[in-house]
Amino acid sequence: MLWRHGQTAWNLERRFQGTTDIPLTATGVAQARRAARLLAALRPDAIIASDLSRAARTAAELSALTGLEATCYEDLRETYAGVWQGLTHEEILERHREQYLAWKRGEPVRRGGGELETEVADRAAPVVLRAADKLPDGGTLVVVSHGGAIRTTIGRLTGLPPAHWEALGGLSNCCWSVLGEGARGWRLLEHNAGTLPAPVLGEDD
Repeated sequence: MLWRHGQTAWNLERRFQGTTDIPLTATGVAQARRAARLLAALRPDAIIASDLSRAARTAAELSALTGLEATCYEDLRETYAGVWQGLTHEEILERHREQYLAWKRGEPVRRGGGELETEVADRAAPVVLRAADKLPDGGTLVVVSHGGAIRTTIGRLTGLPPAHWEALGGLSNCCWSVLGEGARGWRLLEHNAGTLPAPVLGEDD
């Protein structure tokens, strides 16, 4: 299960966060607390998270209910986006329009001079696989991360070509996607599941 962090001020302002360490708003904490009650009922066996505070704080709500300590990894961070970080969508379109449009077309783009989406998958997907390999049979892993990083990880694990990862719609704050391992590999069982319908706020909308 891949769970996106709660709301931040930069989500509301539609600023590209990337690896900038922006904390949750009070609403974001409440979202995490509410979602954690549902996820705790699924009796997870392990929790891993990005080490950025918005993801770690979200994970802490589930840890408080389950007694499981979340292990944090730098490799589960959001995409590093260089000079795009801190800019609003409007500012990115104004200053880097061609790069932005190329990214939306599915072309490999170093947004703001940062990471390629495939490079994010290269670092994040192995962390998820290593943690999943340690689960008991039928066990559940909760991965607390970021919209873009989750999208690339799902794309990599399910074998989608990178040019088609954009077909996976963005996650709303504190919503999650569920993967299951079948006879022919990983399958997407649920996407953008959550407590209430909510808009997608962030760089991956």
